[in-house]
Amino acid sequence: MRLLRGLLGALLWILASLLGLVAVILCVTVVLLPLGIPLLMLSRRMFTKAVQLLLPRSMSHPVEELGKSARKKGRKTRRKLPAADDVVKKGRKAARRQSKRLL
Repeated sequence: MRLLRGLLGALLWILASLLGLVAVILCVTVVLLPLGIPLLMLSRRMFTKAVQLLLPRSMSHPVEELGKSARKKGRKTRRKLPAADDVVKKGRKAARRQSKRLL
């Protein structure tokens, strides 16, 4: 799968560079400028997609991967921590003791 993504990314990179070259040539001729600018933007999007295909998913989509790993770590931490009810009960007992000492 990784090899296929790499080959597809390389092919898309070559296609985007050729399209970019055609777009630049069209932009040089003033008459075809309205056709060259959209092709240049399409070429840029194709370059972006090619780089995303060549890079690992964690580098091409860092926010999504961070969200997944943060959720997993949150679940693990939640399991390790004591239940919130136990902490609240201990806090209430300590507060009662302190209030009795003050009175």
